[in-house]
Amino acid sequence: MKLPLQITVCDIPQSDALEAAIREKAEKLDLFYPHIMGCRVVVEMPAKHKHKGKEFTVRIDLTVPGSEIVINRDHHEDVYVALRDAFDVAKRQVEDYARRQRGEIKAHEPENRGQILRLSPEEGYGFIEAPDGRELYFSAENVVHPTFQQLETGMPVSYLEEAASEGPQAKRVSAAL
Repeated sequence: MKLPLQITVCDIPQSDALEAAIREKAEKLDLFYPHIMGCRVVVEMPAKHKHKGKEFTVRIDLTVPGSEIVINRDHHEDVYVALRDAFDVAKRQVEDYARRQRGEIKAHEPENRGQILRLSPEEGYGFIEAPDGRELYFSAENVVHPTFQQLETGMPVSYLEEAASEGPQAKRVSAAL
């Protein structure tokens, strides 16, 4: 389906190259998510920004089933960079919208439970014993609650496991409730 596209250029000379770039980026959005019902793109150089140098703004209004997606915050001295950045934001917002429409929710990393196996307060690190008996390193910077100094051996904790070059590590360590 051909995407209905409206292009408005304000306070800058009309350019066939700019219009072609806008059409190309809008067509890519349409290929990515064909349910877009309308696309309005406004490219301008607001007078209030002239003291900073010539900055272009790009506003994109996308009409999608049951909603509207608006991008209106990309500024750059190069109109093509401003255009690229605005359409990148539009693509991410359309991805999020499509995900919500399909009922998909971003999955959070599973939280693990274990207990403090040993601590080295003077070096600022410790080890957690996972339920399967593995030992996971963690540093004081990865302790969320309570403080690293308040942790005690044997204390139950929850954490996120992350692979590191030295082996598995615990991140976001906090006392288990």
